Order: sequence, then C-alpha cells, then structure tokens
Amino acid sequence: MKMKLIYIAIMILPLCFGNRSVAQNARFIHQGVIEYEKKVNMYALIKKNMGKTPSSFYEQAFDAFKRSQPQFKQLKSVLNFSDQKTLFTPVDSKTASQGSFFGDEPSALQGNIIYNDLSAKTSTIQKKVYEETFLIKDKTRKFTWKITDEKRDILGYSCRRANGIMMDSIYVVAFYADKIPVPGGPESFAGLPGMILGVALPHENITWFATKVSDVPVSAETVKPPVKGKPMDLEGFKTFLGTALKNWGDYAKAAMKGFMM
Repeated sequence: MKMKLIYIAIMILPLCFGNRSVAQNARFIHQGVIEYEKKVNMYALIKKNMGKTPSSFYEQAFDAFKRSQPQFKQLKSVLNFSDQKTLFTPVDSKTASQGSFFGDEPSALQGNIIYNDLSAKTSTIQKKVYEETFLIKDKTRKFTWKITDEKRDILGYSCRRANGIMMDSIYVVAFYADKIPVPGGPESFAGLPGMILGVALPHENITWFATKVSDVPVSAETVKPPVKGKPMDLEGFKTFLGTALKNWGDYAKAAMKGFMM
C-alpha cells in the first residue's frame, strides 16, 4: 500500500509542476521594456534607389560601398511601455556605413523618438532630418491590417502574423504577441491586439525584431513625450518635405518615403 501511494505521488508531481509552468507562461504583461534590432539590406536598398539606369558615377560609388561596407546595417532601439503608453527610443550607435557616400539613406537611418498614447490614439514624434529637428503631434499612424492564422515564435512568445498597408502603398508584415496586450510596437507600428515583436517591410528591405523582452515595472516618468523640435502636424511636415526635396530629381520620392516612415 505504501509503495502504491509513493507511485501515485511520483505520477502526480510532474503534473502539478506542469500546471504551474502553464500558469506562469499564461502571464499577461502590461508594462516592460523591449529591445529591438532594425536590419537594413543596404545593397538592395541602394540598388533600388539608383534606378534602372544609374550613372557611371553612382555605379562606381556603389561598387566602392560594397567593397568597404557590410550588406546589412544593424541599429538598436528600446521601447518602454506602461498603461497603454509607449516610448520608442533609438540607441545611439556609430555604424560602419556612417560617413560613406550612401550612409545617409533616409530609410536606413533611425532618427525618430516616438511617444504613443494608444488609448487616446495620439502620437508625438521627435524626428530628425539631417540638421533639423521637428516635433510632430498628430493621431497615431493609420494601418490597414488583416490578421492571418500563421504563427511564429519570437523570444518564447507565440506571435500571430498580420499583413498590412501603411502610407497607402507600403506592404507590412507584422507579428504580434497577445500575451502582451498593448497595441504598440517599434517605431510607429501599432494597432494590433497585442505588442508587435517583429516587422518586415519586404519591398523596402527593412526588418525590426525584438531581441529581448523584460517584464519589469515602468514608471510614468519614463514614458513621457519628447519636447524638443519645431512643432507641426504630420500634414505640415509632409508639405515641408515636398518643398525641401523638390530639386532632388528622381531620388525625391525615395527620400520622401524614408523621412515619412
């Protein structure tokens, strides 16, 4: 009888710990810190921006770039979130391509500090455009999302895929974790029923993926909007860019897209 009780206890023990593990994994995170890495395929981006018939000067500059620079540019950032508010901040770093001829490709930069109040659906963006800094206050960016059944594991979180459109024409693939029920993400990506841990812009040759998720308390003082920069709304910023880039020729469209992201 004693041996039978011991056997039953041994069989039940893993089940108890298993249930405990499931309960731990079911924890929902409402505040914390997420680290992201932005990766840009510089070779593909530059080649596309050069157009179908680049000049010999650009071809030579591109060849020189490929000999001296890596194909992928990597940039770090941090997202603090609490109480349905998020603050995205780039991590300042000197990358190898900075200072090179193609080092200032707008899409390959990371000059935005973005505060989102997801409940109020408002956004404050401190955006750097070369030597100028702007403070853009407007509604959160609009996306058209379609959630799919595809799933992907990111840092132990089961993430569901959503396909979307931003800025009327840019195709977006995002993976969000419903165990982090905050509809935010890196940069201005938002609007899904969970935190976005991975983003790909396939036609723009850019990705953002979380590299670390920390379930830690975040104070309201940490998640505050930026205050520096020339104030304007998004439409005013777009008008400014149109004027500033009017003499940039065929490259103006690519530059406009990069600065507006």
